Amino acid sequence: MAAHFARFLRRHMNALRLARWGAPRQADHPGPLVIYCNHPSWWDAAVLILLADRLFPGRAMFAPFDARTLERYGIFRRLGAFPVELETRRGAAQFLASARTVLAEPRHMLWVTAQGRFSDVRSRPLDLRPGIAHLAEIAPEALFLPLALDYAFWDERGAEACCAFGEPVPARDLLALNRGERLARLEAALTATLDALSADVMVRDPARFVPVIEGARGIGGVYDLWRRAVALARGRRFDPAHGAAEAERKP
Repeated sequence: MAAHFARFLRRHMNALRLARWGAPRQADHPGPLVIYCNHPSWWDAAVLILLADRLFPGRAMFAPFDARTLERYGIFRRLGAFPVELETRRGAAQFLASARTVLAEPRHMLWVTAQGRFSDVRSRPLDLRPGIAHLAEIAPEALFLPLALDYAFWDERGAEACCAFGEPVPARDLLALNRGERLARLEAALTATLDALSADVMVRDPARFVPVIEGARGIGGVYDLWRRAVALARGRRFDPAHGAAEAERKP
């Protein structure tokens, strides 16, 4: 499925990019990981699967999934998704019970879209769901990693999927706080990571990122065939990127 999503992303987006400062720290933590993120797009599920595959080899991935949606897309069960009823007390209990089972294994990682709904990357406060603050009690040996996600159109026809991991938060540090303070600590860490990522995204400079997956560039079709022929006639290497096309027009 990771290979399938990689092909799908290459067809429909320009790239999946990781901020140079935002590689996951303490990925070799001996206990379980809780990776919690904002939730700006339908693409988030595919991006999380690809990041898990590329950046956390050897760890098993699990994630809560809206129960009604999971009935329609049952394939995600085979990828570690477990059903949760949103907006109900029963759903909260389902989440905590399943999370307890997942986080009992040190090589497991739980990925959570902690806002619990689609939300614009610029919305503040993030309003994380309170369930994330309970996980430290369930898994005191866990490490919490904030993950910021942002999507933007730069110079190519496909969008850029940009991401960055923030400063890790040990569960034992959270246990020294009450639940309200824990939630505030986790939200502050994710907000800071998202703000830093958004600043890089606004600059529109690929050099600030490491490409995790790169897609097909250019417009395609007859236009790119013509550009390729022109480049060949001029003895130049053909580059389908839009930036290269702009450079070709300059004297």
